[in-house]
Amino acid sequence: MNTRAIGIFDSGIGGLTVLKELEERLPEENFIYLGDTLNFPYGDKTKEEIISFSKKNMEYLISQNVKMVVIACGTATSQALDVMKEIFDIPIIGIIEPTVDYVETLGLQKIGVIATTGTIKSGAWEKSLKQKIPYMEVINKACPVLATIAEEGKAKSKESLEAIHEYMKIFKENQVNTLILGCTHYPIYDEIIQNEFSNKVTLINTGIAVAQKVKKYLAQNQMQNQGAKKQAKIVITKEEIDFDKKAENILKCTKKLDITNFY
Repeated sequence: MNTRAIGIFDSGIGGLTVLKELEERLPEENFIYLGDTLNFPYGDKTKEEIISFSKKNMEYLISQNVKMVVIACGTATSQALDVMKEIFDIPIIGIIEPTVDYVETLGLQKIGVIATTGTIKSGAWEKSLKQKIPYMEVINKACPVLATIAEEGKAKSKESLEAIHEYMKIFKENQVNTLILGCTHYPIYDEIIQNEFSNKVTLINTGIAVAQKVKKYLAQNQMQNQGAKKQAKIVITKEEIDFDKKAENILKCTKKLDITNFY
């Protein structure tokens, strides 16, 4: 038994799509979510900057006495996870490995990946997929504006529809029918992305695979919470317009969220 909270961080609201899946699959657990809105977006930052931001996020969550940390950010997972594991003596789970483990069970020959520019440039998704599934054809597409549009609460705007239409062309041309949403902001667009295809396309939400991995890890290490369940605490590093409304929409929350400012 371990009553301490699970820490989660992302560059903004995107990681709340992971928190949503964690809360659904681990209803007894407590969570502290850190959205680094001060340094958003991560996708266009250097690797050194991502490592620096991630280190600060880790330090904050550890100061809150969390029992493990979920890096609910594709860019931070791809560029800082290994370094964080070297620095900190605490269980850390990113979004790539659990998702690749799930994809391995599907028996696919081809898959698409959409993510931020930084994540695609790092090659982390393709490398991880080919390590597990050497024969798999991986088609990558950087989608640089999607995280920012989602963060601004404009996921259904004309701008987002036009961007998604353009980004999806490569997957239509290559007849891709399974797509990894490699940035945690992207599940916000799942319906719009589905509507871009005339055929049925399977969209893989990394939050589901992460939640399953966390649940398994807690059980194997006897770290489950059997004490009191508290409301998830959400902390942001810079005040953001309508963050509470966007968070409530993602989490499908009917009660007021516990959102505080880091500074």
